[in-house]
Amino acid sequence: MGRGEKFSTVREGTDRAGIAPGKVGIKKNRQILDLGVESVEDRLRSQMKQRIETGLAVVFAALALCAGLRAQSAQEPDAKAHTRKSDPTCRVTIEVSGGETAKPVENASVYLKYVEEHKLIKDRKVELNVKTNRDGMAHVPEAPTGRVLIQVVADGWKTYGRWYDITEAKQTIKVHLEKPPRWY
Repeated sequence: MGRGEKFSTVREGTDRAGIAPGKVGIKKNRQILDLGVESVEDRLRSQMKQRIETGLAVVFAALALCAGLRAQSAQEPDAKAHTRKSDPTCRVTIEVSGGETAKPVENASVYLKYVEEHKLIKDRKVELNVKTNRDGMAHVPEAPTGRVLIQVVADGWKTYGRWYDITEAKQTIKVHLEKPPRWY
């Protein structure tokens, strides 16, 4: 645009620029721009709007499909090693004996480890620790039902660890410890 060129707006009802009634235009060197004609930007905006609407429809359809699959998988029973917080608890008694004579092992540490499953937050690993009494028995009053890891650690004995499925309300698990190998 040069220095001597000036713009002026011509509104409806003015015939100063010779514009027909009902049109709005910009006068530039006696050329009139019609604002009623669709521009490239308007076409791009309408195409973009259509693409956004199509994308949103696809996203909502995918979310509905995922929600349906999630509801279906929630109805199927899990065979995992996890226990849920709402699962009933039970009383587990662990009898620890050791050696060839199967004498009770006193003051052995018994660890009961399991995973507490949550739906909205991260799963939590839980560990319970109890000691055996003089009779070699350890009582876990609120053990979860499901798959748990039981580990037994005692002075002078080999460490023991094994996975168990707890299914009954009152369950007794017998653990037999062995002497460690002799060092020469």
